[in-house]
Amino acid sequence: MLFNNPEYLWLLLVLVPMIGWYIYKQYQSNASLQVSSTAPFNKMPKTHKHYLFHLVFALRCLALTFLVIAIARPQSTNSFRSESTEGIDIMLSLDISGTMLAEDLKPNRLEAAKEVATKFIADRPDDNIGLVVFAGESFTQCPLTTDHGVLINLLNAVEFGVIEDGTAIGLGLANAVNRIKDSQAKSKVIILLTDGSNNRGDIAPLTAAEIAKKFGVRVYTIAVGKHGMAPYPFQTPMGIRYQNVPVEIDEEVLQQIAKMTGGSFFRATDNASLGAIYGEIDQMEKTKLQVREYKKRNEEFFPYLLAALALLIFEILIRNTLLRHLP
Repeated sequence: MLFNNPEYLWLLLVLVPMIGWYIYKQYQSNASLQVSSTAPFNKMPKTHKHYLFHLVFALRCLALTFLVIAIARPQSTNSFRSESTEGIDIMLSLDISGTMLAEDLKPNRLEAAKEVATKFIADRPDDNIGLVVFAGESFTQCPLTTDHGVLINLLNAVEFGVIEDGTAIGLGLANAVNRIKDSQAKSKVIILLTDGSNNRGDIAPLTAAEIAKKFGVRVYTIAVGKHGMAPYPFQTPMGIRYQNVPVEIDEEVLQQIAKMTGGSFFRATDNASLGAIYGEIDQMEKTKLQVREYKKRNEEFFPYLLAALALLIFEILIRNTLLRHLP
């Protein structure tokens, strides 16, 4: 319910002094009949008029309320909204090799990547998103889907050691392209995250990039890891020990992949920069939305005006008949 003149609703505040004045007058009213004692009157049965004594004032307040609402012109709306969207399909290609356990990102690169990707997925409820993981081999963890609850559960289940170790960047990218190439979406995107150089697999990264370009797939590449050295956990007979290992990322190849496919290259050196990268990609790949909206308003004041008039007439009738009293 909308009001065309909502400012008139302030007139309802008039009820406050009205009610206050009415209560004040009730306390000030005294009987003009002087008798030696009023005790006998207390034992007299109360008639129905006693209980209806305040009805006149209540009807007057209700009538005023409905009258003010009618003046404010309540309106109902009939509207429809049509949307046309340019769908975006996104495949996440995530490196789960052993080097992703390095702890230059907290708690480690893999868990940080999973955490940021989860937020990215949650912020895009209308897109088809899938997940491919790779190390020495590659497999599809989740095909394109809009059931993001399932996707996030499968993403959280990803861990190191489920496949042979290594870094098959070309295979991970080619697998993602294969999963998205037949999509009917107008925009097809792959987000490739890795922390190393291609050292496994039968498909070279640039060959996979050529395939992506052929199918109109845009690839955003993210190199994750600090420059220089990074702490890496090693299992020893004495428990976990940390050793700084060199960070070796083939940035040149990742830059070429992004450039060939019309995407962008990013370098994430900590959790904050990784989150900012996904935020930037999120802004660049927003779904285009065109909306046509139609609204029709109908005046609804007449029932309130009719109710106010009926209450006023009813008040006048009972005040001069059933509840009539002498001055």
